[in-house]
Amino acid sequence: MDFAPTDEQRMIADTVARFVTTELDPHADEVERLDEVPPELAAAIRKKALDAGLYAANMPEEIGGGGLDAVSMTLVERELGKTSFALQMLVARPSNILQACEGEQRTRYLLPTVRGERHDCLAMTEPGAGSDIRSMRTRAVRDGEDYVLDGTKHFISHADMADFAVVFAATGTEDTARGPQNLITAFLVDLDAPGVTVRRGSGCVSHRGYHQCEIAFTGCRLPARARLGEEGRGFELMGEWLGASRLQVAATSVGRARRVLDLTLQWAAERRQFGQPVGRFQGVAFPLADLATELEAAELLTLRAAWKQDRGTMTDRDAAMAKLYASEALGRITDQALQTFGGMGLMEELPIERYWRDARVERIWDGTSEIQRHIISRSLLRPLGS
Repeated sequence: MDFAPTDEQRMIADTVARFVTTELDPHADEVERLDEVPPELAAAIRKKALDAGLYAANMPEEIGGGGLDAVSMTLVERELGKTSFALQMLVARPSNILQACEGEQRTRYLLPTVRGERHDCLAMTEPGAGSDIRSMRTRAVRDGEDYVLDGTKHFISHADMADFAVVFAATGTEDTARGPQNLITAFLVDLDAPGVTVRRGSGCVSHRGYHQCEIAFTGCRLPARARLGEEGRGFELMGEWLGASRLQVAATSVGRARRVLDLTLQWAAERRQFGQPVGRFQGVAFPLADLATELEAAELLTLRAAWKQDRGTMTDRDAAMAKLYASEALGRITDQALQTFGGMGLMEELPIERYWRDARVERIWDGTSEIQRHIISRSLLRPLGS
């Protein structure tokens, strides 16, 4: 098992790192202040990402994507994770779910998204159905050759910048050991379609400029060709996406933690108290040693999951472990960084308070830490009959 990057992977990571430094970082303070990315800036960054060959790096080459393997994508996400989420998401990595598109769906949704002409979002979470996905109330009822979609989704990332959404809705029920459960189906829904309303959600302390939105569907009529995959099989599609998504969260958490630790080490080496750098004091130095060790462990766990994904052996437990440990390590690292900076760590003059705020959501979205622990513990106990 060799996690050392190849020359090509090192070159990819270096290219992304330069792009972050030259094209994204200079705008981070403005985005933080405005709580949005100005449209002209967003368009310029997308164009530069396309020109640099960084756009849709996760999609297969045969449809115009970068065709990168999972380890290479993990290195890409690690470097992008070092800057503003609102900016780094403009270097788009379309949802892997779109690879399920067939026929007209490919020309209308998949290929334009890979080319940067259209932008997608995923609509899964609801006010009454977060981690309990099967309890969603948004329903798509068959009406002749169409479906009629009704319900509300919230916490839908960047829906205000998307052209269409992959919407998950209940289309029936099935009997299970736990009683009746919703059958979930995925649909491709244009956000300017009749019966669709997109509105900005509540303000969030994490990732300013990257907005969480609500999408309401009221009698939204969809042709059968808008269905993505088979009816009632949306849960399986969702599962395929969540593994890659959780690996992405782990990788960006590692990148952000690396940047925070670097800033903290620099501060500890330069900030002087009682006639010496604060890093000389054991109360500062020992926590930094622990955090550096945690960061290495988080990165190795994430690379291991990616390495297994490239070999087709990554399990839900592998992705859950990477997401759980990396996101929680990021939380501990940013909290200790703020403590090391002292009062200055809370000031907007420095980026530490921003990283501290941004880190909090990583333990919640794409499956809370509790959900990851559930996945891991069930995989351990199930073979023992428990």
